[in-house]
Amino acid sequence: MERKWWKESVVYQVYWRSFYDSDGDGYGDLRGVIEKLDYIRSLGVDVIWLNPFYVSPDKDNGYDISDYYSVMPKAGTMQDFEELLMEAHKRGLKVIMDLVVNHTSNEHAWFKESKSSIDNPKRDWYIWRDGKQHQPPNNWRSYFCPSSWEYDEVTEQYYFHSFAVEQPDLNWKNEDVREEIYKMMHFWLQKGINGFRLDAIALLGKPEEYLDAENPYDIRYLTNNPGVHDYLHEMNRKVFSYYDALTVGEVAFVTPEEGLLYVDEARNELNTLFHFEVCDEMPTWDLQRFKEIQKHWYEGLGGKGWNSQFLNNHDHTRLVTRYGNDLEYRIESAKLFAAMLHSLPGIPYIYQGEEIGMTGVRFNSINDYNDISMKNKFNELVENGQDPEDVLKLLQPLSRDNSRTPMHWNDGRCAGFTTGKPWININPNYQNINIEKALQDNDSIFYFYKKLITLRKNHLVFIYGDFQPILEEKDELYAYLRTYQNETLLFIGNFSERKLPVEYNLSGADLLISNYKGIEELNILRPYEARLYLIENV
Repeated sequence: MERKWWKESVVYQVYWRSFYDSDGDGYGDLRGVIEKLDYIRSLGVDVIWLNPFYVSPDKDNGYDISDYYSVMPKAGTMQDFEELLMEAHKRGLKVIMDLVVNHTSNEHAWFKESKSSIDNPKRDWYIWRDGKQHQPPNNWRSYFCPSSWEYDEVTEQYYFHSFAVEQPDLNWKNEDVREEIYKMMHFWLQKGINGFRLDAIALLGKPEEYLDAENPYDIRYLTNNPGVHDYLHEMNRKVFSYYDALTVGEVAFVTPEEGLLYVDEARNELNTLFHFEVCDEMPTWDLQRFKEIQKHWYEGLGGKGWNSQFLNNHDHTRLVTRYGNDLEYRIESAKLFAAMLHSLPGIPYIYQGEEIGMTGVRFNSINDYNDISMKNKFNELVENGQDPEDVLKLLQPLSRDNSRTPMHWNDGRCAGFTTGKPWININPNYQNINIEKALQDNDSIFYFYKKLITLRKNHLVFIYGDFQPILEEKDELYAYLRTYQNETLLFIGNFSERKLPVEYNLSGADLLISNYKGIEELNILRPYEARLYLIENV
């Protein structure tokens, strides 16, 4: 496969509202990101991914856009963004923006026109249908609500929404909609951004008929419908082909074979994708399942398309809490997962705070949560008669707010995130887990990430090496080889809380990095121990 800058990059995700607050209003902002660019650069990453900061009513933390061309006041101004872009580029950092084009806010001017009357020219910019006997057009559920349809009393029709009621889906079959979206994409790319993370992009296609689902709770019917690849081909031809940009598609409910259609370099759609076979379909750590997923995706993309590697982000609980051990082995397990993610095939993504081992959080009341998806689910289950305390315990582990609590900059008031009242509560363990403390400890998780990123830049085998799993029969060990030109990389990790023997000849290998100080026994791995070896090919 052809070498590309984005294949050789490490991406750092900035959830700006929880990153750093520059003006004391309790929300992180773009100026806060500017102030922390040197910190981000010091980690060694190449690309910053910014979550949406467009004007929005903020019902879903910016994923409900009401103006694609402006910056929401919470985040700052367009001038702030332009300065951020300039300062990032000065430091050799590229910037990609999160973009939502499956839906808008119900406060977007387009939707207000569409809703105003059945005869409005923009009526067909969204998806409107008649009901059936005073009921929604079908039994589909949305990601956030019991129904994907909302009734409008004025025009006496239902509009379709894959997410919240406030997020009506655009009608991509309408050419005027598509052209308006492409125009907007050019606007941002011409400002100098380096690409897009395309939210919910697999949902653009819609079925010809909205028939009832046999099992409405299996919402796969929302994605990968006819037309989606036609739209992405057109998007690439009319927009992406003009820029050397990174395009990342959020593609839920796809197999590797389906995923390849999005990222096959010969098809000219997207550069890479996020699939969710791990984060959406593996609620707790299952090493055998993870091995199968990695092998299946490597074989499915088959040297034709590029993968992404991540185990947490703004939508998924922090990895050390969900998949590792955030108590006695927090540091070891955080480093283990880092070593694995940065040596698997694909682009590694670091979610802010991951590099210091920040953990998930459990608030005592549903009122302390902000996540619209969690709150809607809580209300639905309680209304159906379930005990509120039981429902809270059920929803806490995978609440999106686990990863949305503010960054821990130091052990001072509000973890150094704000001088005001934070928009969401701080994780109470910030006094022990914070960036200031991590930077003072040469053996911290932060410096482990930094070393991994340096190794990745110095050895192309991390990026372009093939992938060969070994020791596959071992239930608690994960090991694989990556080979490229004259180098072979060996990863081996113990995903258990006990010592495990390694039945592999390690005597001729050069240890690149380990998450423990020194090797206790060459062929014995301690709990959550990870090692990366380099083998020179003769």
